[in-house]
Parts: sequence; structure tokens; C-alpha cells
Amino acid sequence: MCGIVGAIAPQDVSPVLVEGLRRLEYRGYDSTGVAVAPQAGTLCLRRAVGKVAMLQQRLDAAPCVGPIGIAHSRWATHGGVTEANAHPHVSGDRIALIHNGIIENYVELRSELVAKGYAFASETDTEVIAHLVHDHVKLGLDLTAAVQQAVRRLTGAYAIVVFDAQQPDRIVVARIASPLVVGLAEGANYVASDVQALLPVTKRFQFLEEGDVADIRRDSVTIFDADGHPVQRPVHESSLSADAVERGEYAHYMLKEIHEQPRAIADTLSERIVSDHVLEAAFGPRAAQVLPLVQQVHIVACGTSYHAGLVARYYLEQGARIPCTVEVASEYRYRNPVVMPGTLFLAISQSGETADTLAALREARKLGYVATAAICNVPESSLVRESDLVLMTRAGPEVGVASTKAFTTQLAALGLLGLAIAQRRGIDRRIVALYTRQMRQVPEMVEHTLKLDAAIRGWAQAFSDKHHALFLGRGPTWPIAMEGALKLKEISYIHAEAYAAGELKHGPLALVDHDMPVIAVAPNNTLLEKLKSNLQEVRARGGRLFVFADPNTGIEPSEGVDVITMPDHIEPLQAPLVYTIPLQLLSYHVAVLRGTDVDQPRNLAKSVTVE
Repeated sequence: MCGIVGAIAPQDVSPVLVEGLRRLEYRGYDSTGVAVAPQAGTLCLRRAVGKVAMLQQRLDAAPCVGPIGIAHSRWATHGGVTEANAHPHVSGDRIALIHNGIIENYVELRSELVAKGYAFASETDTEVIAHLVHDHVKLGLDLTAAVQQAVRRLTGAYAIVVFDAQQPDRIVVARIASPLVVGLAEGANYVASDVQALLPVTKRFQFLEEGDVADIRRDSVTIFDADGHPVQRPVHESSLSADAVERGEYAHYMLKEIHEQPRAIADTLSERIVSDHVLEAAFGPRAAQVLPLVQQVHIVACGTSYHAGLVARYYLEQGARIPCTVEVASEYRYRNPVVMPGTLFLAISQSGETADTLAALREARKLGYVATAAICNVPESSLVRESDLVLMTRAGPEVGVASTKAFTTQLAALGLLGLAIAQRRGIDRRIVALYTRQMRQVPEMVEHTLKLDAAIRGWAQAFSDKHHALFLGRGPTWPIAMEGALKLKEISYIHAEAYAAGELKHGPLALVDHDMPVIAVAPNNTLLEKLKSNLQEVRARGGRLFVFADPNTGIEPSEGVDVITMPDHIEPLQAPLVYTIPLQLLSYHVAVLRGTDVDQPRNLAKSVTVE
């Protein structure tokens, strides 16, 4: 996700702007820029391709000093990685504007503005907004009114921050489906896409709501709702510290990253979903050309990412009605695969540097796929640079070797891909809208699920002296059982395996006894009765069951059956993401009891860059 920072103060704001960008570097970006008004009627602009350090070098060589300014770090969507495409964008030597999100109708607006005589210096959708605002201010509107008029013309997702060098008394912001927060201070005010950017200067924040437009001045903030009426938004006092230890209150990075998942999933969905549909431009500038050609999808990945791909098969086949195959990258590259016409090759990797996955991608580029695509967490990675389409997961840094938030954000991104393909294949718009709403509900459901932590910690005692465990699931939660088993073996060193529950009678039942705990994932879906029969097979052989169950399954605690009740109303699309959380927490607490190195388990690496 791109980074936004803005400031209006009595003194020079450029140090605040640059520091804010530095604090947002974890999001990933490819270019940066800053615009400042040194005095009324003048505008100072500096932009650079590369890291914030490159922008700082530009500013050291030619400073931009002034009491009002905006800054941005960009991840390219419309237009390549060039200085001309970097933000801020300027119109009429007076309007400076930055933007997160995607404007769907920018081509139509661009044509209209060209007809009015506007010349475009970039390939971006953002420059359209700058010229649109300028078109209104030159008619005599003040900046706030001009922005209110301009956003009425926009279709898509956006967080906009703009100032007018000829009216340098205010910054005006607006948002739809993309976060913005206002930071409040004595004699100065700020704006950013993330609280983290502003912690050095304030701990008091107002979070803007959907459709809000805000007029931000040194000594006041006036917020208007989508209908143009003045509204009050609550002021929140942040408990975060600008210099807090990175791990904060958590004993391990893994636990911290488990609890970061509501935010990480929300960030992954942000700016990609608007109202009742997915913005396919989120997959890159070639998405509109490629997606109509896709007739089937071939997913290649390793480890946890492979499990995400197995879930995606259900999303794509059941939701988008398109064939999907999934395989391990280390096998694919030696298999001489047959590629059917219209097949999209999709690689999934947290780091984007996984050797087997990269080798598979490079092999795939020779084999006649309609295009290659990547789902990844690292914008600068080789996988991202070498793929035709890209969707970033926005998990932020993941320090723990055992993947947590990288996995759930992969699931969220794969859900978006399934919806984007469904839209292109003409699936009933009402169904797409329903699934879109369900995806938007996931972060809140994950937040509720994290409250089960104490109960799960209580279960961990029953596992701490065990040597083996069996995980069961059916349908799209079978890969979640596989991921749960992988987590337990990775960090606690307990041998764990996962099976589709219907496979129990074909061999695994021979292992079941009182000393092998059996963990089951039991959402309320069409396979529930089948799963309940499978669980009875375990009990009949003396196995002890630990079941994460939907409240409507009718599965109750009894002798040899422990049950933790999940939040109500988890839909099938949501279940893989939500049921992942308790399995992560169970593995974590078992590992802590066993005294293993949770964040750096033996023999494993975060990014596997060798074959």
C-alpha cells in the first residue's frame, strides 16, 4: 500500500514529511516525493525513484522548506516506475496532490480534461484528480469546495491529500475505501495513511469515515460527510510509542504477528474492493487485457503458500467456475507440464525469492501460459519484478519464521483474484456482491476469534508431552488443517499430519489411540454431517478430539471431546481465514510450553533461497 503524509504547522514541515515516509517503508514502494509551499504562490516539488534515502539526497542538495506540505511513497499501478509517475502530481503550478487507490473512470476523465487544454505529464490515474481539482479552483471555488466537487466525479477507491499554493492556509483530504487518519497537535495538524507515520509528532487522532472530506488548518479540522454536512469524528488517544520496542508487549514476534492479522487482512482488501465489486486494476496495468483471456489457473507454491493455493482452488472452481490445479514448485519445474490454452500461471510466495517458486516461474514463461501472476509480500522481490500481474499482500514485515499473517493475507488476496475472475466471467452480480461483502467482514471476524486465546492456551497443556498429532478438515478447511499441522511441527517439533477427514478409514485410523490428539476444524457447511461421522470414527477407537466448531454444528463437549466454539455466522468463503487463527494460537502456546525457539525454529529459514 502506498504511503501518505501531510502537515501544516508554524515551522518547516519537510522533516516531518520525510520521517513519516520512513516510518511507512514497511509497506513497500518504488518511488517517493514531497511538495511544499515555501510561501503563498510558490510550490517546491522533489521526487525520486527508489527509497526514501534517494528523496533525502534530493532534498539535501536542493531543500524544500515551508510550513505546509505533502509526501508520498508509491507502488506503481498506472504507469511504470519513473520520476514522472511519482507523486505528488501538480496542476497549474499551484495544486499539489497525492493519492492512494485506483480511479476506475480515469480514462474518461482524462479525455475530458485534455479537451479542456490540460497537458498530462504522467501515465497515472492520480494526475487526473489534480487537474480536476485545478479545473474547479480556477473557476473561483475555494480548495475545500473544489475537492468536494471533484470527488463527485470519481469512481473507484481513493485517499486524496491536496493543497493549493495560492491558498496555503489548508490541506484538504477525502477518502473512499482507503484509510486516512488526521493527527491533532497544538498549533499544527497532520494527515497520514497510517498512525505509525505521525507518532513522533502526536498521539491524538481522528479516523475519517467513508466519503468524508476534511479541511485541515493549523488550528482547526472541519470534517464533512459524503453529503457535505459538517460532522464530528471521535478523537482517539494512541497508546503506541514512537520509539517502542518492535515486539512491543508480546513475548514473541509470532504472537505479535498473529494479533496483527485483522489489520493486515484489512490492508490487503483496502483500495481493492469498492461497494460490490473488486477493482481489477489492483492486479496491475495489464489486468484488463489478461483477465478476459483466462480459462483456467495453474497455481505453484511451496510450504504455507502451497496450502493457500489449495484453498484458492475452491475459491476459483466453486466461486468463479473456472478449473484450477495446484502443485508444489519443486515438483513442477521437473515435470514437463502440458499447458492448456488460456491458462494463467500463478506463483505464491511470501518473500518473492523462494528458489523453487522462482525457477518454476521462469520455466513457465517459456511454456505458453496466457500470462504469469504473483501474489507476494515483498514489492522489490524477483517474483514481483518478473511477473505480468501482481497483487501485493500488504502483511508488512513478518519476522517469525513460521508464517502467520503472510498466510492469511495470501488467502485474502486469492479471494480477490477469484472475485475478479468471477466478474469477468459474468457470474451473477448479486453473488459477486454477496461474496465481496463477506470478504469485507473478515477482519472483524478475525478480531473476534483472537478473543479465544485464553481457552486455546488451556488446551495447550494436553499437547505439551505428546509426540504425534492428527489434524482433520473437509472441503476448503482441509488445507487449513494441513496448515495447522505444519505450524505445530514447525515450532513445537511435534510430528503432525493432516488428512481430509473422509480419508481416515483408508489408513490413518490405524494410528489413533488415547495418546494421539486429533484436532478437527468444523465449520457449519454442506460437509458437516460427513465430518461428524468421521469424528465418531475417532472416538470409537479411543482417540481424544479437540474440535473448533461453529456454534450451530451441534458438536458439544463430552468425554474425550473438547470443543471451542467459534464466532457465529462464518460463511464458507470466510471460514479458511477465520479457522486458521485458532490453529496458529494452539501451535504457539504448545511451543511455548515445550520451551522451543518460537520465532526461529531449528533447521528452518524465513526465505528459502536455495533448491
